[in-house]
This record gives sequence, structure tokens and C-alpha cells, in this order.
Amino acid sequence: MRMRSRKLALLLALLLTVNAAAACGSQGSTEGQGLSQESTEDQGLSQENTEGQQKPEGTEPASEDSSGDSGEELATVYPVTVTDQLGRQVVIEEEPQTIVSGYYISSSLLIALGQQDKLVGIEAKADSRPIYSLAAPELLELPSVGTAKEFDLEGCAALNPDLVILPAKLKETIPALEELGLTVLAVKPEDRRLLTELAQLLGTATNTGARAKALLDRSDGLLKELAAAVGQEEQPSVYLAGNSSFLSTAGAQMYQNSMITQAGGRNVAGELTDPYWAEISYEQLLAWNPDYIILAAEADYTVESVLADEQLAECTAVKEGHVYQIPGSVEAWDSPVPGSVLGSLWLASVLHPESYGPEQYQQAAADFYEEFYGFVPEAL
Repeated sequence: MRMRSRKLALLLALLLTVNAAAACGSQGSTEGQGLSQESTEDQGLSQENTEGQQKPEGTEPASEDSSGDSGEELATVYPVTVTDQLGRQVVIEEEPQTIVSGYYISSSLLIALGQQDKLVGIEAKADSRPIYSLAAPELLELPSVGTAKEFDLEGCAALNPDLVILPAKLKETIPALEELGLTVLAVKPEDRRLLTELAQLLGTATNTGARAKALLDRSDGLLKELAAAVGQEEQPSVYLAGNSSFLSTAGAQMYQNSMITQAGGRNVAGELTDPYWAEISYEQLLAWNPDYIILAAEADYTVESVLADEQLAECTAVKEGHVYQIPGSVEAWDSPVPGSVLGSLWLASVLHPESYGPEQYQQAAADFYEEFYGFVPEAL
């Protein structure tokens, strides 16, 4: 801590230059493109390049074999070396008491791990995330450290946190923060596997390994129950439309593809190999002729506008009224947040209501949020 204070005065003058360089670097990078249509940090959903990712030391994937692990066995002994999601070896000297999270997925995960009281800074647009006001309204009063596009490096450094968690897209800013003596983890939870890895990483970093394991075990259990319910059902075809454009969709390499398949559906855009959101035409959509059309939770358009679109009049989903929007009253389940497993449960209740009914999905969601976020949603 004393070293940080001495360095802070000397190095803050350099941060404007570093910050400008980071901004220029991010404009030319393709990492994270298409991860959202609201911003490039909002739905990091590609499933590519997950092989070879290293796991944080001292953690193992949630599995039946590890179900007997006790909280004592999962406790972190400091100093601990972890591997972040850029493959960087990071030493955490002591259990963090103050944390800055510059990414909404890591912020939501920290709440689920019971670390909200340690947060001293958070990403911008926190007031647009319903889960914060529902689970930890005090976060809305914290200083903002900006976005992946306009990160406030100086503001983050001034908070002098024990641990900084940033989206991997901000990798150019990490050296400047480390020069100030700050400990930084880069995260990239772009699919279910990487979200699992992130939960384990933060569980180790914050000494909440038992809580992280409980979260992962709950998600795995829900998916096993779902597979048992709908695994033998006929798979209806599904088109999932993106946030800002109805004709933007997710192919086989996207997180949304697994959400559909886990729910017992078939993604009509599964033939697409784009690692990010792909733009299609009305002609292509009509050729696919999906049984169901699903709108993203934060779509800029409505179910009614899709049903009224004359260019879709001959589409099976429109003719049968099978157009739905993913619920977003708590958080967007079509992004890899800790509660994203609930997106598959909801979709299964739409596609296979006789095998997995709405009441099952609603009860599972209520139990999940009560256990890990301390509230029961009024509406789902």
C-alpha cells in the first residue's frame, strides 16, 4: 500500500497518455466485436478460442466428483497465483478488501459471491442494470470507472483498490495500472465454459471458492434437470434476433446457440460460422422459416412490431403467433451472466410447456435469485 501511494503521484501524469493510447488500440482491435449491439462489452458471446484457456490455480471445474469439497478445502491461502482470462499469471498477495469491477458480468458475479460490500468502483450505466437495484442498490452510488470504450483509468487508480477486474478488451490499460502497484485481472466470459472459469477465478481471488462452487453446482443441476425433461422431445426450429436489429442473429459459435440447444430447440442460424452477430436478409429468414422467433431481452423493437411486419406474413412463427421476447426484468439472460442458465429454462417453457412448464422455470428462477442474490423477483 505504501509503495502504491509513492508511485501514484509520480505516475498519474502519465495516465492521460496511456489512456489515449489504449483508446486508439481498442478502436483497431477486433476482440469483442459483436459481443453486443448496445456496446462491445454487453453480450460477449463467442464460443471460439476456448481451448487452451488456463484455469486459475487451486480451482477445478464444478463436477459430481468435487461435490463433496468442503468450504475449508476451497479456502484460498494467500499469496495465491491465478491465471486470468488473457492467460496472465497474477499474484494476489492478500485477500482483497476493496475491489473495482469495470464489467457488468464480473460485477453481477461478485454480488452472487457475496462481495458487493467490497466494491468501491463499478462500470458505467449501473442504473440500467435492474439486478443492482434489486440485489445491491448501494452499488448505484459508487464511482463509475467508465466503459470498455471510455475507461476512466485515472478515476480507477484514484480509488486505490486491492483488486481491479477489467474486460479483456481493456488489456492496453493493464500495464499502467500495474505500474501503480494495482493488482489487475482481465476477464472474458464469452460462453458457458469461460463463465464457469471466471466464477472459479474470482472465487479463488476473493476467497469465496465454496460460494462459487455452490453457484456452479446449482447451474449444472438445473441444466441436468432440463435435459432430462426435454432431451427426447422433437426440436422446433428457432430464430433468435439481436438487440438493435431484427435481422441480426447468432450463429453456432455464439452463446445464444447453446441457450437454444439446451432448451430443446434447433437454431436455424446454426449453419452460420460468424464468431459475432451476423446480418441476414428477410429472404434468408423466410427460407429458414422458423417455428419460433425469439427477441433478445434488450431488443429495440417489440413482439407486436414483428407480428405486424408484412414481410414476415408467411413465416410459420408469425402465422402461429410464436414470437416471444426473453424476459429482462432482472437481467438479460441472453448474455453470459451468472443467471444465464435461466434463459434456457425460460425458453424450454416456451418450446416444451408440457414437458417443462412455466411454473417450473419460475420456481427455479425464484430459488436461484433468493439463494445467490438475496431477493425473489416479483415478475419473471
